[in-house]
Amino acid sequence: MLTKVFGPHNLQLAEDVVQDSLLKALEHWKFHGMPKDPSAWLFTVARNKALDVVRKEKYNKGFAKEISSLLKSEYTATATLQEIVSPQQIEDEQLRMMFVCCHPSVAEEGQVALILKTLCGFSTAEIAHAFFTNEETITKRLYRAKEQFRQQAIAFELPEPEELQSRLENVLTAIYLIFNEGYHASHNFLIVREELIEESLRLGKMLVENPLTQRPAAYALLALLCFNAARVYGRVDQAGNLVQLREQDRTKWNAPLIEKGNFYLNRASQGNEVTPYHLEAAIAYEHCCPAHYHETNWARIVELYEWLYQLKPMSIVQLNQLIALAEWKGEQVAFQKLTEIDLQRHLKNSSLLFATLAEWHARQGNRVDAAQCLNSAISHSKSESEKRFFEHRLRTLNMI
Repeated sequence: MLTKVFGPHNLQLAEDVVQDSLLKALEHWKFHGMPKDPSAWLFTVARNKALDVVRKEKYNKGFAKEISSLLKSEYTATATLQEIVSPQQIEDEQLRMMFVCCHPSVAEEGQVALILKTLCGFSTAEIAHAFFTNEETITKRLYRAKEQFRQQAIAFELPEPEELQSRLENVLTAIYLIFNEGYHASHNFLIVREELIEESLRLGKMLVENPLTQRPAAYALLALLCFNAARVYGRVDQAGNLVQLREQDRTKWNAPLIEKGNFYLNRASQGNEVTPYHLEAAIAYEHCCPAHYHETNWARIVELYEWLYQLKPMSIVQLNQLIALAEWKGEQVAFQKLTEIDLQRHLKNSSLLFATLAEWHARQGNRVDAAQCLNSAISHSKSESEKRFFEHRLRTLNMI
């Protein structure tokens, strides 16, 4: 919303206003308590700070050209900000800005990072985790993207319908990564961040309800989100600790959300388009449909991961396939395959890889190797909740 006032070329200015508003909230609420409606309080503060900026810089900075003339007058500036910076505007403006961030003038590698940083409030560390890279790389991408916005003076407006399709892929990627961070937080005390899960579901639903973005990929992504979100409350215990899939109470899963996932997956299958989201949704469906863990169709999941790897050749996909293979044919077969594809070299810093190896070693009675792998998983994990889970597994192993 603030970007609609200042213009996308003033992204840093909008971020500064948001940050100042949050800092004021923390300072004020610490001594006066949280207001009845924190969101409305923040919107008011942000609007007032934006108005201060407009008053000081209206002759020095070029704001959004669509409303620039309205910001010159004190009366119209106040009324314009009152209309734009309000809770009622956030839904449409959020999605609009996501498409703006995917402007072709901005390097593709920076588009999604810009969405996550500017619109979703991700830290640089969280974005780096999402892209399997380091913070320095992400910082450079964000700087270049903001410079491209500033130099090109990109307008805050939706692209034409034909251009909308070309930008959709990166918007879907951003929503996918928002959900992933909510489903398994990388730099947060809690393993699940419900606000991010809800936000990704909301954005996905908006896309499939818009005739211009009702693409099979959008339906497939929303199906995937529904299937995975349905299992959230089975993934953690009352203390907020992780629970393995085999140990989860499936009565806690959200059956209506699984039904919605089925509906969206059926809609996604209309046409000839097959995307990674289709295959990931199909895998998630295979996890959701059995009444019991031992009824899971692991052979089908292994096959789906094979197809997924053809479209998304990433080491993490191979690791997930091996996890399913171990459930189907045993960990010895998975160990053999792991050696063949030299996966340990590609995922040498992955906590999931070490946790998986620990599980396989423990099943074979190799307690020393299992403990060593769990210690490696703990040292490579950046999530406190994940570390607690691995530490619990280690204590359990030592008591056997």
